Amino acid sequence: MKKVTVYTKNNCVQCMMTKKLLGQYQVDFAEVNVEENPTALAELKEAGYQSVPVTFVEDEAPIVGFRPDLLGNLTKAAM
Repeated sequence: MKKVTVYTKNNCVQCMMTKKLLGQYQVDFAEVNVEENPTALAELKEAGYQSVPVTFVEDEAPIVGFRPDLLGNLTKAAM
């Protein structure tokens, strides 16, 4: 199974929907809250990301925002 990491922040509807969808598909993922982890926030900004959620999947292109179409593909790739 590929490693999945979702970068989120508090009170973010798109972040909550991303986590909910991944949970419905039973995809194990690590969550990194950028409001609680300033280093992670700095890394995202340095990489050019300006918003969350950003979903990183091992050996795949990152998914920016709540993208059910791409997350659906991710669930197949992660299993």
